[in-house]
Amino acid sequence: MNTLHMKKIPGTFTIVCYIVLAAALLTWVIPGGEYLREVQVYEGVEREVAVEGSFHYVEPEPQTYSVFFSLFEGFVDKADIIVFVLMVGGAFWILNSTKAIDAGVHAFVRFTRRCREKKALRKVDVDAFVLALIMLMFSLFGAVFGMSEETIAFIIIFVPMAVSMGYDSLTGVAVSYLAAHVGFAGAMLNPFTIGIAQGIAGVPLFSGLEYRFFCWVILTAIAMVFVLWYAKKVKKNPEISPVYKLDAYWRERAASVSATETVADSTETPATAPAAASTKAPYVIFTLLALAQILFAVYHPFTHITIGDGSLRLPLLPILAALYTLSGFWAAKRSLSAFNLHILLFTILYLVTGVLGYGWYIMEISALFLVMGICSGLAAGKGLDKVMQLFLEGVKDILVPAMVIGLASGIIFILQEGKVIDTILYGVSKTMAQTGEVGSVGVMYVFQTLLNLVMPSGSAKAALTMPIMGQFADLIHLSRQTAVLAFQFGDGFTNMITPTSGVLLGVLGVAKIPYALWFKWIWKFILFLIVAGFVLMLPTLFYSFNGF
Repeated sequence: MNTLHMKKIPGTFTIVCYIVLAAALLTWVIPGGEYLREVQVYEGVEREVAVEGSFHYVEPEPQTYSVFFSLFEGFVDKADIIVFVLMVGGAFWILNSTKAIDAGVHAFVRFTRRCREKKALRKVDVDAFVLALIMLMFSLFGAVFGMSEETIAFIIIFVPMAVSMGYDSLTGVAVSYLAAHVGFAGAMLNPFTIGIAQGIAGVPLFSGLEYRFFCWVILTAIAMVFVLWYAKKVKKNPEISPVYKLDAYWRERAASVSATETVADSTETPATAPAAASTKAPYVIFTLLALAQILFAVYHPFTHITIGDGSLRLPLLPILAALYTLSGFWAAKRSLSAFNLHILLFTILYLVTGVLGYGWYIMEISALFLVMGICSGLAAGKGLDKVMQLFLEGVKDILVPAMVIGLASGIIFILQEGKVIDTILYGVSKTMAQTGEVGSVGVMYVFQTLLNLVMPSGSAKAALTMPIMGQFADLIHLSRQTAVLAFQFGDGFTNMITPTSGVLLGVLGVAKIPYALWFKWIWKFILFLIVAGFVLMLPTLFYSFNGF
């Protein structure tokens, strides 16, 4: 089924190539037009906006061989975004090579199993509590660093665990894969979707964090209620599960050996092996990072945080330096995995502090992630040469999405050179103005949702749609941040149901769940999420949230 599917649907890069050719054809049939433009500064970021009422028709310039310039021009125009993606991808590849996140998840699973064995907790539904904790963890991973493909590796842990607890394989997939992708849709700090979309739209990176956090809480709560409600029904009557017969494989496996403990134990030693190979490395990295943070804290004793109309003056850097120094030594002493997870945690804390207090943008955030990657690799005793090799491997892994960003930006280059992009914006905005703000947001949201069914790559969709959606939002008096939110929700929810998602097919393959059965089980929930996403966008039209 997967092979047939791949023959029918071309890859993302091929689809974007077709759109480039279509854009060139449009320059031959659409009248030329232009808006006057002016530069505005929004929260420290300059962006060029169309002047309302200034549209006028001009002579079109049909494009021909310029389609071969589009990739080059797109790369030049979005060079900062592309470098950001490559650096972040390389940094996370180094971190992932240390198996710190894997070891952290396994340790969490062992903790939840111990909770189930506590006599003091037997009066409460400990199993439901365990499922909720696992979902919260994976949703947070999806929201913070875009966990997606990594969930495939954990299916072999959580499906047997769920079955052994009296649930089914759908529950095991839901607490890990579904939770991570709900968090991905409601992301707060995901550099591969929010970071790219905001950078292209010309708004400060990770701005609007407060309302996005609220959205993440609501969406995660909805997912938890759905999964726990379903899990309770299955535990009460296992035979009502649509995968009851298929789960015979997992029940037989659970009866012979605890798959969760076997996998956890087998991965615990490799995760900590680098620490044994180079016991001094984590302490050296800890010392250097502690000294650097103390130095920064001395030079910047207070940080001004602006939230809405209010401003706070707080000693954030001294607090972070003190917390890191006190907890970092303990983490390094505990294990390599604990220390590298500690580095990841403080990377996130400094990211939030830098964005809210110092106006960090792409360059600073890229450097922060690079430091995280290099330090985690050196702490694992890999040596600088090996760390750089891992970085390059990560860059290679993320190169195709980066090239898609450049090529998608080339579409805008074609439309601009042909003098038709403003004509398109004028026609669409004139039509959409009659539907009102709510209707306009709905149309953007529906477009992004439908596009995701054939193009699951979030970075590609951001590069393809946000240059137009951002300007379109200006013309109909919507916040560009709302346009980013429409992209975010439209990109996230249907990832869990589209047959073009390689991650989904991989997860279902490992869990031994047919796609048709998964679709039948989840489509109503996905529809509910889509409606919930639209409802969550509406307050941004009527209230002035920070960053919107």
